Amino acid sequence: MSGARRGRTAAMRAGGRRARMWLTPGMGVKRWLVLFVLCTLIGAVGFLHFTWTGPLHFVATRWILWLNALTEPNIMPLYGVGMAVMALALGGAFLSIVMLNRSMLRSTGTAPENALDVIYSNRTLSRGPRIVAVGGGTGLSNLLSGLKVHTANITAVVTVADDGGSSGRLRESLDMIAPGDLTDCYAALSDSPVLARLLLHRFGRGEGLEGHTFGNLLLATLSEEQGGLQGAMRDIHEVLRVRGQVFPATTRPATIITRLSDGREVRGESELSRQVGQARVIDVRLDPPDLPALPAVLEAIREAELIVLGPGSLFTSILPALLVPDIARAVRESGTPVVYVASLMTEPGETTGLSLEDHVNAITEHLGRAPNWVLTNSTPIPPDVQARYAAEGAQVLDLRGASPDLRDRVRTAPLLQAGQTARHDPAALAQALLAMIAWMRSAA
Repeated sequence: MSGARRGRTAAMRAGGRRARMWLTPGMGVKRWLVLFVLCTLIGAVGFLHFTWTGPLHFVATRWILWLNALTEPNIMPLYGVGMAVMALALGGAFLSIVMLNRSMLRSTGTAPENALDVIYSNRTLSRGPRIVAVGGGTGLSNLLSGLKVHTANITAVVTVADDGGSSGRLRESLDMIAPGDLTDCYAALSDSPVLARLLLHRFGRGEGLEGHTFGNLLLATLSEEQGGLQGAMRDIHEVLRVRGQVFPATTRPATIITRLSDGREVRGESELSRQVGQARVIDVRLDPPDLPALPAVLEAIREAELIVLGPGSLFTSILPALLVPDIARAVRESGTPVVYVASLMTEPGETTGLSLEDHVNAITEHLGRAPNWVLTNSTPIPPDVQARYAAEGAQVLDLRGASPDLRDRVRTAPLLQAGQTARHDPAALAQALLAMIAWMRSAA
C-alpha cells in the first residue's frame, strides 16, 4: 500500500472515529440533530404549502415541471426526484452548520478537533466512575494513562518525599515538595499530547539545567510564585489541561525514615536501596509526622467509588502517601472499597524477600485498614525476562505461601504489558479495575 493511500485510510478511520464520538450517548448531539431534521422537513412542507397556495404558485409550477423533465428518460420516479432534492438540501444544511461552527471555533483560537475532545470529556467521561489512585512513580502514571480513556473523575494522590535526581535538587534549593512524581502524573492525564511530551523533556545540557525535566521546572516556578503549590493547583490543572485531578499527598516537604531489621534507620528515599544491604525493611515513617493534606484530596476520598493503591514501590511510593495522617484517617473512615494493585516483581533492596502477603500486611499495619481486594497479574512473565530481573535481585511476586484469607481477596487479570520489561499494561489494568467497579455495583 502506498504512503498516500495509507494516509487516506488513516484519515478515513480517524474521521469515522470522530463521527462515532459525536454520536456517543450523553454527548447531547443526537437529540438536536433529530430536531434539526424534523424542523427542516416541516419547514419544507410549510414552504411548499405557501408557494402552492399563495402568490408564488407559478414558481412552484415551473419548479415541478422542470423536475418532471428530469424523469422523462425514466431515470427515477417523480417521488424519487423529490427525495433526492430533500437529501441534497439536508446535506447542504448540515455542511453549512459544520462550516459555521468551524469558523466560530477558529476565530476563538480553538481547533475543531480539540473542541470535540473537550465536549466528549465533559459530557461522557465526566459520568465515569469516581476513582482515587494513591502512589507515585511509573506505576501510578501508567494506571492514570489507562483510566483517563474511561473517566474524567480521577484523583491522583501523589507521594512527594523523593529526594534524589532533579526532584531532590529542586527540593533542596527551593525548600519545596518533590515535583518528579507529580510531573509524571500531570503528563499522563494531560489532554494535550504536546504538553505531555514537553513536561517529560529532560535537559541534557546547560549549566544548572542538565538533568531537570521541563515539568519539574514548571512546578518549581509555580510553587515559587504562589508561595507553594497549594495556591497554584487550579492554575496547574487549567494550564496543563488535566483530565481529572492530581494533588500532592501533602504540600510541605517530607522525608522518609526507614527502620531496618538490624536496628538501623535510613533517612531519605534515595539512601534506602544503597544502605539496606542484607537487612529487611520493618516500617517507614515521615518526618515531620504531622503533615497536612489538601481538603480536595479528603473530599475526593469521601466521594470515591474505588480507592486504588499502586501499582508502585511499596515503601517509597504507596506508603508515604498513606502516612499523611488526614489521608490515612479519611481512607480508614471511608466505606469505599480499597484495592491494592500488586507489583509484578519485588524491588531489589526495598522489598527483597517479601511475599505478596508481606506487602499486604505492610499496607494494613501502616494504614490501619486492610485492602478489600488485591489485584494480581495472571499472565506468565517470560523466562528470559524473569532471568534478567533475577540477575538484579528481583523475583516474581505471586501467591506462593499466601493464607486462605488473602487468597479469598485476590482477583486476577491479564495485566502484563507486552515486551521485555515486567510492567503493567495501562489499558488492561484500567479495564480490570472498571470490571471490579461494575461487579461491585451489580452486587450492591
